[in-house]
Amino acid sequence: MAKAATLRTLSDDQLFDELDSAKKELFNLRFAFATGQLDNSAQVAATKRDIARIHTVLREREIAAADLQAGASERSTAGLAGASDDPVQGSAAVSADASRGSTADLAGASQGSSASSAASTGDQS
Repeated sequence: MAKAATLRTLSDDQLFDELDSAKKELFNLRFAFATGQLDNSAQVAATKRDIARIHTVLREREIAAADLQAGASERSTAGLAGASDDPVQGSAAVSADASRGSTADLAGASQGSSASSAASTGDQS
């Protein structure tokens, strides 16, 4: 089969045709191996490698397309990234401060209740 460099020159449709052809060839090789008709068993491994090469080239193209799409969306939202007058961030800071106070109040209340329960039972620890 072809090297990865030559596979990269093929279109997606041609790659899928090559992949289909290689899978059929692998099926036939396995069948021949199982029936004892295969002279060179290394052909099975070579065909598996060819299939892997085709999958690799297809995945490279998929990743490249995703990177192009992500780059286009980053460029379109680049002006919005520096917005400092965000009302949501301000309200989050206020609610975080409020929750810290309520947590401290709960911790103090639980310590006080355990001390009062120990006093009511007569424990002197």
